[in-house]
Amino acid sequence: MSAFLSVDNIQLIYQTPQQETMAVKDVSFDVNKGQFVSLVGPSGCGKSTILSCIAGLQLQQKGSITFDGRDISHNADRVGYMLQSDNLLPWRSVWRNVIIGLEIQKKLTEENINYVKELLEKYDLLQFKDSFPNRLSGGMRQRVALIRTLALKPQLLLLDEAFSALDYQTRVNVSCDVYSILRRENKTMVMVTHDIPEAVSMSDKVIVLSKRPAVVAKTVDIDFGPDRPNPIEVRRHPKFQQYFNTIWKELVQ
Repeated sequence: MSAFLSVDNIQLIYQTPQQETMAVKDVSFDVNKGQFVSLVGPSGCGKSTILSCIAGLQLQQKGSITFDGRDISHNADRVGYMLQSDNLLPWRSVWRNVIIGLEIQKKLTEENINYVKELLEKYDLLQFKDSFPNRLSGGMRQRVALIRTLALKPQLLLLDEAFSALDYQTRVNVSCDVYSILRRENKTMVMVTHDIPEAVSMSDKVIVLSKRPAVVAKTVDIDFGPDRPNPIEVRRHPKFQQYFNTIWKELVQ
């Protein structure tokens, strides 16, 4: 079976009048449908650059990225991107924030409106639909940002340090919350994170990148069994520390 997302030997060089900087040298990996894959690596190694290429926001100079059998450029409307900041508009209510993508794409149909209402109700936000972002906790804001992304029904979701702006306790709780939502919605995900425990606790596979220019240093398949615990409980699993040590060892070489 072919991969749902395939990143094949991509290379990206940043050019300025003074110099060229190779950010990504030769990166390849596959993501199957329904998989959660994380990219980890040293700061500045090109993790977010790779995510931008997958999103179609940057174009690699070499290699290819295919999604569901077609070049990623033909599937941009099927890719959702969740950034570090929730980017909620403070003058818009929760409801008007979560439908903004539908408004921009002129997809504010009755079916889509009902779908957003269902998401808000399912994830305990419907009662706050008329509230403004400054009335919400950090965790609630991230859930609103996620529902805004899900409202467009993406088949592939990209998370770029989506929880790093939160304090540690909130970050762990929100990552568990978001993980549960995404699993229930059966999304395929690629996440960039500096946090090894976060990567191990949420992912089916962790891609470890080298320092810049990035190459794939190691691929670690994560398996906690068929009845996998949630990301908080999995941190107490006997295999958790083994996965952490394997990834850490690769990063500090």
